[in-house]
Amino acid sequence: MKLTRQLPLAAVLLSLLPVAAFAQAAPAAAPSAGSGQMPPKQVLPGIGIVSRDDVIVASNAFRNAQSERQIVYKNQIAMAEARRKQLNALIEPLVAKYQEDQRSGSASAADLQQRAASIQAQQNAGVQELQGMLAPVARSEAYVTEQVIDAFSKALVATMDKRGLTLIMPSQSPLAFNNAYVINAAVLAELNTILPRVAVVPPEGWRPRAEREAAAAQQAQSAPAARRGN
Repeated sequence: MKLTRQLPLAAVLLSLLPVAAFAQAAPAAAPSAGSGQMPPKQVLPGIGIVSRDDVIVASNAFRNAQSERQIVYKNQIAMAEARRKQLNALIEPLVAKYQEDQRSGSASAADLQQRAASIQAQQNAGVQELQGMLAPVARSEAYVTEQVIDAFSKALVATMDKRGLTLIMPSQSPLAFNNAYVINAAVLAELNTILPRVAVVPPEGWRPRAEREAAAAQQAQSAPAARRGN
C-alpha cells in the first residue's frame, strides 16, 4: 500500500490526443450499381456529436497551462513529492511486516486488524497532508478548467452557427454513431481561436464555481429568514 500523490488533474500525466485524432472521417463514396457493396451510410443534417473533455484537454490554452503550472508551482510540487517519499518510507516497512506476519500466522487476527487500522489511518493522514500541500495547484487547475469550459461553450455555439447545426449530443450518450457526425476538430479550432492562453494563477479570493453557487444559494435561503427576523 503506497501513498499515491493524489495530484489534481494538471499534475497527472495525461495522454493528450493530437488534433489529428479529431479529424472527421470523409464520407464514403457511393457504390456503383451492382457492385455488391454496402449502401452508403446516411448522415442526417443538423446534428453534431462532441466530446467536451477531449476537446478541452487538447486545446492550446489547457495544454499551455499544464506546462506553465509545472513552472509556477514547481516548489510546491517538489515539496509534496519529497514528502510523499518520506511518508512511503515510513509506511512501507509497516505494510511489509504486516504481510509477513499475516502469511506466517505469527500474529493474532486481533493484532493484525489493529495494525491494519493503524496503517490505514497513517495513509489517510498522509493523503490529507499532501492534498493540503498541493491545494494551490488544485486551485490553479480549477481556475484554468473553468476558463476553458466557459470558452468551450462559446466555441460550440460558434461551430453550430457556422455549420447550421441544431442538435449537439455528447459522445457518451449515443449508443452508436458514425464519425461523420463528430465535430471535435471544428470546435477545437474555434476554442483555440477564442482562448489561445489562460492565466494559471487565480486572483486573490477566487473560488471555484461550485463553491460560489453554493454560497449564493445559502445566502438566498438565509435572506428571507433575516427579513422575517427584522
